[in-house]
Parts: sequence; C-alpha cells; structure tokens
Amino acid sequence: MGKSSKKNKVILAPPLPPEVDDEDIIVSDEDVDFVEENREHVHLITGLNRKALDKVVTRVPDHDEDKVELLYEERERKRRAALALKPKDDDDLEVDPVDALPVKTLQGELLYRTAKRARSEDKAKGAESKSDDKDADAKQSSQKECKGRSNKKEDSKLQNVQRPLEIPKEKLHSVVLEEVKEELSADELFEKKKAQLAELGMAMLEDPESNIRSLNDLLIICNDTDQRVVKLAIMSLLAVFRDIIPSYRIRQLTEKELAVEVSKEVKKTRYYEYTLIRSYKAYLQKLISLEKQPYFYLVAVRCLCSLLDAAPHFNHRESLLASVVKNLSSSNDVARKLCSEAIRSLFRNEGKHRGEATVEAVRLISASVKLNDCQLHPDVIEVCLSLKFDEDLGKDESKEEKLKPKKNKRYQNRDVTKPSEKKKIKKELLSKARQEVHADLRAVSFTLDPKEKKMIQRETLAALFETYFRILKHSMNTSNSRYKATSVFPGGSHPLLAPCLEGLGKFSHLIDLDFMSELIACLKKLSGYTDHQGEIPPDNTLSVSERLQCCIVAFKVWRSNLEALNVDLQDFFVQFYNLILEYRPDRDRGEVLADALKTLLWEGKQQDMLRAAAFIKRLATFALSFGSAEAIAALITLKHLLQKNTKCRNMLENDAGGGSLSSLVAKYDPEAKDPYLSGALATVLWELSLLQKHYDETVSGMASNILSMANLNATQNPVQLSSSNPLEAYKDLSMGRELSKPTHKVSQTLKSKRKRRSKEFVALSPDVLEKADCTVGEDELREKLQNHFVVLRGISENERLRTELNHALSSINMYKEYNKQKKESKKSKKKVAKA
Repeated sequence: MGKSSKKNKVILAPPLPPEVDDEDIIVSDEDVDFVEENREHVHLITGLNRKALDKVVTRVPDHDEDKVELLYEERERKRRAALALKPKDDDDLEVDPVDALPVKTLQGELLYRTAKRARSEDKAKGAESKSDDKDADAKQSSQKECKGRSNKKEDSKLQNVQRPLEIPKEKLHSVVLEEVKEELSADELFEKKKAQLAELGMAMLEDPESNIRSLNDLLIICNDTDQRVVKLAIMSLLAVFRDIIPSYRIRQLTEKELAVEVSKEVKKTRYYEYTLIRSYKAYLQKLISLEKQPYFYLVAVRCLCSLLDAAPHFNHRESLLASVVKNLSSSNDVARKLCSEAIRSLFRNEGKHRGEATVEAVRLISASVKLNDCQLHPDVIEVCLSLKFDEDLGKDESKEEKLKPKKNKRYQNRDVTKPSEKKKIKKELLSKARQEVHADLRAVSFTLDPKEKKMIQRETLAALFETYFRILKHSMNTSNSRYKATSVFPGGSHPLLAPCLEGLGKFSHLIDLDFMSELIACLKKLSGYTDHQGEIPPDNTLSVSERLQCCIVAFKVWRSNLEALNVDLQDFFVQFYNLILEYRPDRDRGEVLADALKTLLWEGKQQDMLRAAAFIKRLATFALSFGSAEAIAALITLKHLLQKNTKCRNMLENDAGGGSLSSLVAKYDPEAKDPYLSGALATVLWELSLLQKHYDETVSGMASNILSMANLNATQNPVQLSSSNPLEAYKDLSMGRELSKPTHKVSQTLKSKRKRRSKEFVALSPDVLEKADCTVGEDELREKLQNHFVVLRGISENERLRTELNHALSSINMYKEYNKQKKESKKSKKKVAKA
C-alpha cells in the first residue's frame, strides 16, 4: 500500500524564477560580442514558445491537468501566506530557491540563504551616477557583475531581484482572512447549505415529532444573505409543512388544562404542536415580508397558494386568505392565475374546511371591492362563479315547518307524569355529555349538519349579492354622470361589471323576490333604454357587450323564477333591437351577441308577429354585413323565428309589394327604433339571395335552406327545428373556420377585375394624339408621373410589410402556444412524480 501511494503521489516541478524588468537587466560587452559572433543561432532562442515550454515543465504524467493546476495554485497560496506570516528583519531578504542552493540540516529541513536588502539611498545615488555618464556606468557595472559572478557574492544578485512588497504586521490577519474567504468560494458555501437543507428536510419527514427543532434551523437559514439559499429554504419549508400539517385544527390550551399534570407522551405531543404552530406562524410572516421584494414575489405567492390549497383547515388561515385575495388583482399574470386557481379550488373542495373558509374568502373579496371602489381586475369576481349552492336554499324554513305532519291528538291529551329530581339531573348530565361528544366529533370531522350547512351557504350568498349589487350601483352612478372614469384593467371604467352580470345570471334563481323589481329597473337603466323614444339617449360609458349582458340577465332572472314576475320585458326587446346595429366585430364580443340571440329570441316560447318580422329583417341585414360566425348565429335565429311564426314566411316572396299580410305600417322603415313601428311585413328578405353566394359554405347552405321554406304551406311545417343554438354555432365556426379564410377566391376576383380593365383599355393612334391639345408641360407631367409611381411603390411596399407582419405575429402566437403546452407538460410530469 505504501509503495503504490508513493508512485501515485504528484511531484510538482520547482517554481519558476522571478520575473525581472528589462530596465534592471545589465548586459556586458562579452555578452554582446558573443551574440554577434553567433548570429546564425539566435533564431533558435527567439523562436522559442514560452507558454508551450511552461506547459511541458509544469505537466505531470498520468495525472489530470486540472488537478495539477489546482495543486500549483495551492502551493503558491501557501507560499504567500507563509511569507506574510513569517517575521523578518528589515535588512534580511530570502533568496529565491532557484537562484541559491539550500542547506539541509540534520533534521532534514531545507534552509535557504538570506541576503541584505539594498538601501534606497544607494539606489538613488546609482540613478544619479547613471544620469551623468551612462556609458561609463554601464562599463563599470558590467565589470562588477562579472567579478560578482566569479566570486559568487550575494550582494551582486540582489540587484537583479525585484524588491518585494512590504506588508505591515497589523494587516497580516486581514490578509490571511481574505485568502481563507477566497478559498471557501460562494459556490462551495451554496453547496454546503444546500446539503444542510436536504439533511434537515429529510430528518423532518422521517420523524417529525423527534426532529421538530429542525424547523427553527430551517427558519434561520431563511434569513441568509444569499438569495438562492433563501429561495431553497422557503421551498423546503413548504414541502415539510405540507407533509407534517395534521388534518385537524390545533386548539390553544386553557390555563386549567395546563395546570393539570399529564404523562410524558402528552407533554411530547403538546410541545410538538406548540412548536409547529409557532414555526408555521413565523414562516407565514416571512413569506408575507418576502412578498414585497420583486425577486421573491412569485416564489412567496406560489408558497402561499399551495399552503392554502393543501391546508385550508389549519391555524392562521386568515392571514393566508388575506394575502391571496389581495394578489387576485395583481398586475403579474402568473401570480394572478395562481391565486385565482387557489381560490377556485377552495370553493370547489369545501369538504376540507367545512365551508368556513368560503365565507371568509367571499367577505374578503367584498371588502376589497368596497375599498378599491370597484376598480379591480375581473378575476376578483370571476372566481365567485365556482361557488356551489343547494337548490332549496331559497326556501323558507317556516313553510317547511308548517308542512311537517302534526302529532296525534290522543298522545297530546294524555297526562304525562312529572319525572323526579334525580331523573332530571341524570338527563341533564347525559345531554351535556352528548353535546360535548358531538362538539368534539364536529371539530375532528369536516361533515356538517344540514342546518349548519344552510346557514354557511346563506352567509356566503348574502356577501356575494352584496358585492354584486355594489358593483351595479357603482356602474349606474358612473354611467349616468358626465365624468368618465378610466381604468387600467380590461373592461374600461367598469372592469367588474361583466363578471358581475354573469354571476347574477348564474345565481338568479337564488335572488329574493323582494329585490326583483329593483334589479330589473337597474338593468333597464344600465342597458341604456329611455322611456321617451324622441329623446336623445345619454352618453353611456358601458360598451355594447355590457348592455347586451344586462338584457340577458333580465331574461334569465325572469325565467329562473318560473316567469312568476309581473314584469313587462318589451323594453328589453326594443333595446336589443337597437343594439344589433351598434355591434362591431372588432370592438365587441361575439359570444355575448350570440348568447343574447339565444336567450331573447331562440329560447322564447311565443313571439309577436310584428316583433318577429322586425327581428327577422334586421338579422338578415346583420348577416349580410359582418363575418361568418356572426352571420351563422343570426341565420339560425332567423330560421327559428320563421318556423315558429309561419305567417312571417310571406317575407320570402319575391313580390314587388312585399308580403301579402296587411300591417299597421304600409312602408318599411329601416331606421325605426321600435320594432312594432318598423313595418317589416311590407318588405322582402332579398339579403338571403346574396347570402347564398357567401364564401363560407355553412352560411350559404343555411341561406338556401331558409329560402326553401318559401315553397311550404303555412299550415304544414315539415322542416325540423335546428338542434344547435346560436351560441354553439358561433363557437364552432369561430374556432374552426374563421381562422382559415380562403384566399383563392380573392385572387380570382382580382384577376377578373384586371381582365375587365384590360378589355376596356383602347389604344389611341399617334395622329389623334397630335391633334389633341396638350396643355400640360413636360416638367409637370414628369412630376405627376413620379408621384404616381411613388404611390404605387409605397402600396406594394405596404403590402409586403403587412404580409411579413402577419407572418411574424402568427409565429409569435405559435411560440406562445408551444410554451404553454410545454409548461403544462412539465406540471403534469411533476404531479405524476409527486404521486
């Protein structure tokens, strides 16, 4: 073993001699004569590669070069530290081992000779003498150098050695400490702390009760100066807490319970629970403090959301919910999505927290909406759409009690003997014991009684509708006022109105009947309806989509209450009739329009003939003006109205006078605001003949199918009702075919136009041109032609740039979709790995 270790031992080459400046080198006359005599061999010395020689000299065979390089650096570091720590006299100087042979003592140590330092006065005198007579001094110095080399004196060697830096004794400790810190680099410290975190985390996961003190060590590491270490410590604590948090809420002990003597096991569990709660509270406080720093923001939000998702039943839930709800309106998209998903999972999985966290979250959302004056991101209200309520929640308990069967009167009239006092005491004790047992069982289990569940759901519903009504009131005040507020969030000055209306439509069956009339009056004002048709409508800050949603919610509220409300919805039909003309596909949402067509016209049981004819004519005009997705939704609604109202099929005739039915208005007025006064029965659906030539096959097929209904009798209706509603048809066509618009038909139309222009062009003879009076000069004509061709080049250049821009945008969208899919795949892989 000893021999093999000696063979494998690395033997380093001796250190290189110190570098000497060119000014300090003294060349004698003999050296010059020798070089001049042997000029033929000078190129051998000048052509040497110093770096290659250094590599060959410092290389050690059969050993890794990187390891050998580290050994050289370590030797040089030790030599410098030894020189700094070794006390020396001012006059002594250690000669380099290469220049002077060492002396070996009896103990085997090598001692190098020392020489005296050259004084500064002597050097100054030498410099003055050199300035006086350079030639004479050079000769004298060369002679002295030769004599010194022959006699091997140490004083002559000191002239060629650089003077080392003098380090004061006071700074020796700081130099040594700096060198030690350099040896322990930042990467090594990071790896050590990383390993320490792993050890502490594994110890906690193996036996949490015995290693509960490791949580304090992990919390201490969270205060490290290195940001990478802090991030790893936070994530490690998250994994530990998610694993060791119990499935129950830890209750604080009373003074009586602390005064009672207990066994060692109980003391151990009490200490474990106390340390766990204290560490968990400190961890939450650390996350909330790190949340304010931009570097740790996303990590802290992710940890808070995962803790809320994993343990919504545990202690300090209020601080968790407050921070997560606050970040629901964050400007960071990733943080906002994380918080919204955490709140949605909280609403869906009420079995984890018995519904108590749901009430707290809804109340916090309501408070934040009130505090920020309804200027928040729409995600704050959209998360409430994940709430679930029982269908019989709106029923009164008094009615249910009345419906209960009464007991038999025979048993009521019987005389019941009064129990004795002992039996009363026993019953009271039994009832108290049962109540305590039931309370403990409720604390451990997450199941609720039906009464408690109803009470919690009612509190949640009250807080939710309070938020919705506050948003409606704020929207009414800002829309009626002259001042138009601006908002940085999507949705303009009313970012929360669209999700609020959607929520009202979803939970409309739970609204109390006492508020229905006020709600519908509020929705009528928000939709922009005016009682006097001659008046100019006020400037409404709401968009067309938001006003359409008001109409949709009004009809959903009316139908969800089994149409028991004594409310006339004719005003909403009139407003919807006018809003169809204000729709713009690039500005407004097509899904809302399709939903309005479905709710107001397609789902209606009965439609008035005059009103149905007015909507049929307007939808045909609308389908002719906009894209294929909106057109197919309008045509499906039009077909449905024609099937329900057979008398309106006379509008499909091609008579010059219109339909054969008599109407109140003999002439069609396309600009009428009231559908009853439009006179649509006096017109013909000529738009369908143009829609038959639509570039989209589905639109053209639907138009031809509607035109085929003109040959049917009024009494017979063999055509089946369309199964797909306008909303489904709009989504299917917008997702599939709207993205890929045909281009070959456009190119064919352009070619046909060019052919027509070429046919119309007639070449004139030169005689005719000479006879014509040309009043325009050559300069003016040249300028006009130049301007004309500049415009043409600009048009072609714009077309080229537009194609490049479209290509770049499509590639960017594809790259974004690829990144989304990649992130989703990574998340799924992580979930599988955790499972």
